[in-house]
Amino acid sequence: MKRFFKIALSGLLACSMALGFGACRLSPYPQEPDKEKPPENEEPLKTVAVQPLDYEESTTTVYNPDQGFYIPVTVTVKADGVSYNENSMGSVKLNHLRMDISAFSSKAGGTDMALTQAALDGIESLVLYLREHDKNAIVRFCYAPKFGNAANCEPSLANMVNHIKQFCSVLNRFPSTVTALEVGMVGPWGEMHTSEIVKDPATINTLIDTFLKNTTALPVLVRTPKMIYNYLELPNHEDIYRLGIFNDGYLGSDDDLGTYADRETDVAFISGQTAHLPFGGEVTVPESTLHNIEVCLPEMGQIHLSYLNEQWNNIVVEKWKNTTVTENCEGAAPDWYGKSAYDYIQNHMGYRFVLKNSTFTYTENYDSLQIALTLENVGFGNLNKAKKVKILFVDENGKTAYAVNKADFNGENTLNYSLPLDLEKGSYNVYIRLYGDELKGEPRYALQFANSDLYDAALYANRVGSIEIK
Repeated sequence: MKRFFKIALSGLLACSMALGFGACRLSPYPQEPDKEKPPENEEPLKTVAVQPLDYEESTTTVYNPDQGFYIPVTVTVKADGVSYNENSMGSVKLNHLRMDISAFSSKAGGTDMALTQAALDGIESLVLYLREHDKNAIVRFCYAPKFGNAANCEPSLANMVNHIKQFCSVLNRFPSTVTALEVGMVGPWGEMHTSEIVKDPATINTLIDTFLKNTTALPVLVRTPKMIYNYLELPNHEDIYRLGIFNDGYLGSDDDLGTYADRETDVAFISGQTAHLPFGGEVTVPESTLHNIEVCLPEMGQIHLSYLNEQWNNIVVEKWKNTTVTENCEGAAPDWYGKSAYDYIQNHMGYRFVLKNSTFTYTENYDSLQIALTLENVGFGNLNKAKKVKILFVDENGKTAYAVNKADFNGENTLNYSLPLDLEKGSYNVYIRLYGDELKGEPRYALQFANSDLYDAALYANRVGSIEIK
């Protein structure tokens, strides 16, 4: 169309010049273009190259943000600040911060008062420490001293509401660091049972409502589905998209030690929430058969299991370490047969993306590139937080010669990027960095593909191919 339009204009110009000198006749066919020059509307030649990478899932352990076996860390919050043992955090990426705020309740031996500025500053410093060390945290506050098994330690509801508003104002600023905020607060270990206050659904509704209204991007988790059902009965309840559960009776009995009224019904309901929210807790009661690897794997996938306590129940964890994956384990790929149940669960909690294909399409003069990626999520869960995206071109000296920001990654199975190229001649490895945010210019909470030899820890990025500029 473009070529014919040009010819038609030239013909009309010739006609106008010929007026008065005789009739002008237009050829019914466009003239054939010069064979030595390509037509102006013909696209440059393209090269399509499937990148020679390993597209199989590795059985090597991958530690990704917001998931896996966590280490519990007890944090004592007092009027003059917070204290905790840094060494107790271990080398894992996920910690469970157990915030002891008994100092702010007279029923726990403290004083009924608001959290002090020093306490809030201490909480913020702790979260910043985690961010600096590329760690995530599940956070729960509790009035039981030393985060122990004491009951009825809670102050008045008004004081509790005020405390929630105060610490949420701090945690709300760290959506990439805080994996989830468990309502907790009441009962032994903050597990939302035993204390008299738990027996009043209206009180629990108020706590849930306060958490949801004072957070924006943080998942808010309660102890049982029944608590969510009760909250839904409020005439003006908040949107429950961010409301899920934590399960500290996981796989302990048919009803997970009172977690479920009807396991099948409640799991079906919760699975709709955990499709976009984290879910986890603690396994319990070693004599239960529900945590046999052949039994528990299907439900782990159904309920999108994200995290579990590494230290409790230690007997169950040891059982998994001494049990192997077999062909009787539904959903397990053959490469995992013979591996420990612990390793399989560790590596499939939450999301686990495997690069299945990478194709580069580029112009003959190397001024643009199209990258097409295919991913498969083989984990129990999904990506619950969007990741920023940056495409990196790294030269033969290991220097990033070119970087392009693209739209956020939300867990899609196919990714297509079109980008201009402005590179000197040479060979370049191409990486995709999927990350949460940056701290002092350094990426934090980067996502690693579960393929062999693709992730570069120094770049916080996965290699997706290479290109040679000729």
